[in-house]
Amino acid sequence: MKPAVGLGDRATTGGTCRTEAGTRVDGQTVPGDRALDQGPAASLSAALGTGRAGHLAGPAVPGPVLVGSMACADELPDGLVIADHAGRRSGQPRRGADVRQVLPLHDADGRCWWSCADPYHGLSIRTRHPEMPLFLADGTELLVTVSYVRAKRWAIPPRRDQARAGGEVQRLVFVLRGAEPRARLERSRADLVSTVAHELRSPLTSVKGFTATLLAKWGRFTDDQKKVMLETVNADADRVTRLITELLDVSRIESGRMEVHRQLVSVPERVEKIVAGRVAAGDPAGRYRVVISDRLPETWLDADKVDQILGNLIENAVRHGAGTVTVVVEPLETAGSRAVRDAGEGIAVSVRDEGDGVAPELVPRVFRQFWRAKRRSGAGLGLYIVKGLVEAHGGAITVQGAPEGGAEFRFTMPASQPGYG
Repeated sequence: MKPAVGLGDRATTGGTCRTEAGTRVDGQTVPGDRALDQGPAASLSAALGTGRAGHLAGPAVPGPVLVGSMACADELPDGLVIADHAGRRSGQPRRGADVRQVLPLHDADGRCWWSCADPYHGLSIRTRHPEMPLFLADGTELLVTVSYVRAKRWAIPPRRDQARAGGEVQRLVFVLRGAEPRARLERSRADLVSTVAHELRSPLTSVKGFTATLLAKWGRFTDDQKKVMLETVNADADRVTRLITELLDVSRIESGRMEVHRQLVSVPERVEKIVAGRVAAGDPAGRYRVVISDRLPETWLDADKVDQILGNLIENAVRHGAGTVTVVVEPLETAGSRAVRDAGEGIAVSVRDEGDGVAPELVPRVFRQFWRAKRRSGAGLGLYIVKGLVEAHGGAITVQGAPEGGAEFRFTMPASQPGYG
């Protein structure tokens, strides 16, 4: 039997898929109860996740799932339960589990959804209930969508277990989705708003304060004092611009709209340029060491994005590491890495420091949004953006312990070809 999965994943509702009599597939009529898939059957507990079956009322009876489109339920991303006109799960014998026992749904106030909605005897014009939060008996929250399949209005009055009379419920289709992924998404959005608001408020407060002071009391300050205030305003304006640029990059990465404009780029020259710029800005020259290997392949990359990757990694090593920051540029073969693309050359760039390194338990979090080594150390988007930019080139990035004892961020990129990407 297939392992059960949670509602946030691809719900495993596999089993023998059946169709009702008269279902048309590819222009042909399929006889009723025709087996479409001989995979193992799974009960509702599989759709709801391992360990939840014991909390459902009624026995967990495996059974087939009705899918008129002949797409087996294994391919559905959410949990699926279909009940016939008598409340039995579709495909079950007449004495099978009643869906009202299998799904004892109630709202946040404890009211029974089945009693309030009365799906089988309520208004005959209802076609669906939009997604709503409901709860099982054990308190598990589900996002439930209910659709009605009704008999045609012009249907001939039925005889016993044939098609129902016009407008009567033939089937109820429940789509079940876990509430936890939705809650995580909402928390992520709240974190984004909170982080952006905090990061913007501090520099804007400074800009507003110094500007208002200079306008009101310009003549009272010396030229040196004015220069200090204007330099602070300029630095804070750069900080706001940098944050907005990072947010735009995050948006492009998440939506898959990151564009790569390739040209012939010498990565060693870009490294030396960035290091020279930091030294010119006041960093001691002895803080950096650049190691360039021989026989590097030609690389067709986006020069601006390569500068952004190198700049972020070097700044990260300076800010959070210690000792000498070493940048090593070497071919993939020398680095002992596999080629990023099959039968293609590439380069590997390692940025190392001599600090405390990254604890093993923190390695999976390093490239996540808003992850910060310290409580106040930027917006926590730099390494996330670096990972997105590297992957946009077809490369990969990892973090591990450096030979000198600190952290080593290594990214690999394919040499690629002119016009690729």
